[in-house]
Amino acid sequence: MLRGRDGAVLCVEDIGLVLDLPREQVTFTPDGLGRIRAEGRSVLIELRAKAGATPRVYRIDDVDEAAATAFADGVNAILANRTDSDDVDGAPFAVVRSLAPTWRTRFHRRMLRGVLGHLLALVVLCVVAGVLDEWGVVVVTILLGGLAWLGLWTGLYGVIRARRERRLRRYGVTVTATRATMSRGGYVYPDATGTYRGFLHGEAGPTITVIHPPEDPADVLVPMPPFTHLVDTYAGAVLVFCSGVMVVLHAVMALIFFLDG
Repeated sequence: MLRGRDGAVLCVEDIGLVLDLPREQVTFTPDGLGRIRAEGRSVLIELRAKAGATPRVYRIDDVDEAAATAFADGVNAILANRTDSDDVDGAPFAVVRSLAPTWRTRFHRRMLRGVLGHLLALVVLCVVAGVLDEWGVVVVTILLGGLAWLGLWTGLYGVIRARRERRLRRYGVTVTATRATMSRGGYVYPDATGTYRGFLHGEAGPTITVIHPPEDPADVLVPMPPFTHLVDTYAGAVLVFCSGVMVVLHAVMALIFFLDG
């Protein structure tokens, strides 16, 4: 194992070499590796390339010089035993997985904060109403407020996700991802630079269509089936509207109970 600048780590695992960088992880399977070069306190991972093509190179800096040399010699000794042709494009065998939060991750976090904040407000309202002996408010909050809470956030989830998918279909980049052999449920796809990126999506077939924003090829989205997209868009909008009305109605009824009390 080599440790380098900014917490970068290069190690050998069963599937090949794994390079952990601050915002991404690169997995190199042996079929794509050309050679490892130790240059002072830097280690360069050179991929195989077709005849006449320039090989891709990844690097890790500020490692121990002696450890770098030993690491490179050890890996190169293993690679020297290969008997297949060197006329191979190594890019598909170097899969990059982003460690930065994706839109989906950020969206789920915001949704969770909203759901829990709304629920906490309902619980506080029930507690205050119980202390004031306003049990009518408690009943209305549990029935009407709870139903509005469930419908509002369910509808918002569907509407916002469907809206993002609609935007990506219009302005994003659509590519085909193929099932990866190195991880269960993993898929890989090429971006515009020829870098192969990986993500997890369960067992969905040998190939699937994915979309990503042009400015962030790591932030991939698997489109929903057309019927599911339609339901999320229209049923979600109906849920949001009806639940919004119920939220207002619940607030008015609770206020009336408090004033009458």
